Amino acid sequence: MKNTRLLAAAIGAAAFALGGAAIGAATGPSDAEIAHIAYTAGVIDVAAGKQALAKSSNAKVRAFAQTMVRDHQAVNGQALALVKKLKVTPAANATSTALSGQAEATMKRLATLKGAAFDRAYSANEVAFHKTVNGALEQQLIPAADNSELKSLLETGLTLFREHQAHAEHVAAELK
Repeated sequence: MKNTRLLAAAIGAAAFALGGAAIGAATGPSDAEIAHIAYTAGVIDVAAGKQALAKSSNAKVRAFAQTMVRDHQAVNGQALALVKKLKVTPAANATSTALSGQAEATMKRLATLKGAAFDRAYSANEVAFHKTVNGALEQQLIPAADNSELKSLLETGLTLFREHQAHAEHVAAELK
């Protein structure tokens, strides 16, 4: 089941909007759990991007949100293809559940904001989430991956998601 980590890591890197959920237990998540964490994270960032597209009129925020939706949908698609190829079933776990709960709360909070306040909160959340996901990829998910395809997908995802973090930081700095 270590092969599922490829899916999870790719999608996990895509999951930016949540900010501080712990990823995995002391012994590390299983491949099936990593797959679920990663997919959940990707879905969350797509939803956050779609929310920003619906609420923001700022061209830079909208361009960033479009990038998040496009890239995370693409990574999720790659992850799903890998999971199917490896015949792995992602397994819900405490981390993916916590990510979902945090995302729901964040989406509700952001829904109450308008204009520049929304733009600043959305971009700050994207920075925090990307830092968290990138850290989890570097420190936990990539080192734990046994399957070479999974490790490669995670490393590719990390490279892309570092770019996303830098982009989010740039947008956030311009909105201050």
